[in-house]
Amino acid sequence: MTQHGEPTPETPGSRVTEVRRQSTTATFMSHRNLLFTVAYEMLGSVADAEDVLQEVWLRWVAVDVDSVREPRAYLIRATTRQSLTRLRTLRRRRESYVGPWLPEPLLTTPDVAEEIELADSVSTAMLLVLETLNPTERAVFVLREVFALPYVEIGRAVCKTSMAVRQIAHRARAHVAARRPRGVVSAAHAREVLTAFRTALETGDLQGLLDVISPDVVLLTDGGGVVGASRTPVTGVDRVAGLLRVLGAELEFQLAAVNGSPAFVVRRAGEIDTILSVLVQEGLITGLYAVRNPEKLVRLDRENSVSR
Repeated sequence: MTQHGEPTPETPGSRVTEVRRQSTTATFMSHRNLLFTVAYEMLGSVADAEDVLQEVWLRWVAVDVDSVREPRAYLIRATTRQSLTRLRTLRRRRESYVGPWLPEPLLTTPDVAEEIELADSVSTAMLLVLETLNPTERAVFVLREVFALPYVEIGRAVCKTSMAVRQIAHRARAHVAARRPRGVVSAAHAREVLTAFRTALETGDLQGLLDVISPDVVLLTDGGGVVGASRTPVTGVDRVAGLLRVLGAELEFQLAAVNGSPAFVVRRAGEIDTILSVLVQEGLITGLYAVRNPEKLVRLDRENSVSR
């Protein structure tokens, strides 16, 4: 401001700075959904993925953007490195987690389910498989199999040679292939099964539950030691159906898109109590993943767009 209170004339330099700032922001935001997807698939946590993006943003605005030839590659590389650092810390914490650990639910936009490979990559079942990889294997698998990055670029992100990355990718691919669910049905078919499942719960129809639940179904419940939850897997159709039938009368089951697949937002007295993700294979429910830990239910106020 001048001494008379008039606005200070804008200098050419300040205009250039503002244009550069806007360009820097626009570039980052154009890749934000992609970067979030990378971080979330690496970490299985919405909160930690958001923290990683904040760290990447701070580094992005501090660099000379004009010197960055490939902003997308640079940002993916930065996101991967930050995620790897955080993942190593998280894995140590998860070793002492009370009861089964499940990924933080991600409320996704309906269109995500239409991209079958993307929906599969963020599904609860797949994220649990990725948890069995070591951090570097997980990063290589995600960047290669989900985002189809060249081995050379992945090597820059994980500080390995391209030959080493090829070997890691081969090992990780075989590991995941041996553990990933097979016979998973389409989102439309899964929605039909879940609708029948909900009807059986609401009416107390035990036979209806038995008709849609696999004999060897597994129910995992994540309460984090904060709320009531089984600390061991509940297995077998009789035990799972009996438990669900008792609880179904007290709860409201609302269909939603979670982690790219049909799932339930479960409410008690109008408040979110549980996110129940369901794995449907060959027309039957084979896996139920119930997240009850309140810390994992606080970021369900908006849908998330994920992308490749």
